[in-house]
Amino acid sequence: MAKKQKKNSKKPSSETKATKKNVVKESSYEAKDIYVLKGLEPVRKRPGMYIGSTGPDGLHHLIWECVDNSLDEAIAGYAKNIEVSLLAGNRISTSDDGRGIPVGKHPQTGKSALETVMTTLHAGAKFGGKAYQVAGGLHGVGVSVVCALSRWMRVEVCREGNKYVQEYAKGVAKTKVKKVGKCNQTGTTVIFEPDPEIFKEIKFDRNRILNHLRQQAYLTRGVRITVKDLREKDPLKHFTYTFYFEGGLKSYIKYLVQNSEPRQKNIFYTSGEVNGVIVEAAFQYTQERECFEESFANNIYTGEGGTHLTGFRSALTRTLNDYARKEGYLKEKDENFTGQDIREGFTGVVSVKLQNPQFEGQTKARLGNPEAKSAVERVVSEGLEDFLERNPQDARAIIENCLLAQKARKAAKAARQTVLRKGALGGLTLPGKLADCSSRNPEESELFIVEGESAAGSSKQARDRRFQAILPLRGKILNVERARLDRILASKEIRSLIIALGTAIAEDFDLNKLRYHRIIIMTDADVDGAHIRTLLLTLFFRYFQPIIEKGYLYIAQPPLYRIQAGKRVEYAYTESDKAEILEDMKKQNLKPSIQRYKGLGEMNPDQLWETTMDPKNRILLRVTIEDAKEADRIFDTLMGKEVLPRKRFIQTHAKMVKNLDI
Repeated sequence: MAKKQKKNSKKPSSETKATKKNVVKESSYEAKDIYVLKGLEPVRKRPGMYIGSTGPDGLHHLIWECVDNSLDEAIAGYAKNIEVSLLAGNRISTSDDGRGIPVGKHPQTGKSALETVMTTLHAGAKFGGKAYQVAGGLHGVGVSVVCALSRWMRVEVCREGNKYVQEYAKGVAKTKVKKVGKCNQTGTTVIFEPDPEIFKEIKFDRNRILNHLRQQAYLTRGVRITVKDLREKDPLKHFTYTFYFEGGLKSYIKYLVQNSEPRQKNIFYTSGEVNGVIVEAAFQYTQERECFEESFANNIYTGEGGTHLTGFRSALTRTLNDYARKEGYLKEKDENFTGQDIREGFTGVVSVKLQNPQFEGQTKARLGNPEAKSAVERVVSEGLEDFLERNPQDARAIIENCLLAQKARKAAKAARQTVLRKGALGGLTLPGKLADCSSRNPEESELFIVEGESAAGSSKQARDRRFQAILPLRGKILNVERARLDRILASKEIRSLIIALGTAIAEDFDLNKLRYHRIIIMTDADVDGAHIRTLLLTLFFRYFQPIIEKGYLYIAQPPLYRIQAGKRVEYAYTESDKAEILEDMKKQNLKPSIQRYKGLGEMNPDQLWETTMDPKNRILLRVTIEDAKEADRIFDTLMGKEVLPRKRFIQTHAKMVKNLDI
């Protein structure tokens, strides 16, 4: 995401002052000032409370809410097929072959049950506990929220041999429920168009939809989910994808580790029910060092975990420690494996289904049910004990992996303490390395990471010393994708960066101690510069991910060309910029001279400041993580030890490269 740094004036205008006076003078707080929002007005007034945001996440959440209703029918055993179609005109269609929403008169509202469900908050069959033993949308606001935030919506219901239709706009029914024909099957179809008054940009991402629904198909064994992209006018450009997995979570683990070398031959899988809580769990260890865990409650992804994930971790740690001691891998004097030791190289998924899930917020990020923890602990412990006894070779591979992780953790701890000690004793000036800024306010301070002494020289002369610091790196840093933490901390360049940031690393990492809230990677616009940038991005993704998540990491955009014709000077940041500038100069009969910048060191300090470092003019690309798992896979591919996946990646994406500077 490109972001121009701009300074804002803090001086209020006279108009602002006048407004403030009027507010104080005319404000009142009487009975007449209490507003009561009716129907779905609260949703349109505060959409973020119901779907998280009005950005891409919230936009796609509308689809998930509709699909959740279909999945509830599938989990209950009434639906076998779900279809999601992307249509022209920003419209989405979701359908299933479940029982169909009832259309009879509702005894409380006097309206049809269909209209009640679509236009009333907290209305649905999930509250009574009879129609659905397990359901995702416990708040009962899901599909009604979609109705409220849609410019137009149409619902078609096939039930009891008849087809019924009703249309809505912005949460209000525009027609009565009409019987329009006969049906040979049952089911519900919802077609909606998001309201542009709510969503500034309406752009559905097919890959995001595919990833989410693939995940749901894994979690709902035996259900067929079809995705169609019908947005193009040309039928030859339409796409259809179908997901159907008999293996459930076991198949999902196989998918997640497909690009990694497994340590254990057999995927662990177990399932069971304790006090009405249905539990499924699966995992496999690989040669990777990263841990990847996902948790679900009633098929809803709980990104912040919860009691079910806590129970999963506890069962793993206790059971593997017990087995290691029983089999003599851990002696009496040895310390137990920690959770960190257990989770190195671990890819696991836990899914629970329960009747009354307690989520934190409508977006359901974290599960709070205490009974889920005890149920998961019991099912996973019993299943894992049995798995280890029946698969001794897998058990040995898992325990040896934990022993190796334990040894590496202790070595890394010693190395971290050394780095921290040197940082404390040596201070943060780092003579010959860090040219620090005078400001001690992290919110205004910037750290430019540059390559080589030449670039460092230009940068130091160009910078504003008050708030801009320069840290030069000598050559290419260590590829952290292929090294353990103790070896990483032996790298002088990485140690310098850690001390400059001030956060420490790994278990000692503390974001509150970060000394700069803009960390800017500024490398040359050539192949070596791109490689160094990728190595640094890998380092930040693997060991300083909270810095990225907070939005503190940026990539500078130095120009590729300086184009001068007479007194006119222009800078081109891309090849298309260059072509546009030259075309414009040609129209003015100018004869331009073109300077290609091979490196930052070739730029004069004033040019570097004007184009790349001046907050008034520069363009910075903020580094974000849209999909952590996909980012993990790409870093594994690009920076891992396996050559074949990297070769395939390059071959696949080679045509996207417009200009390669070698």
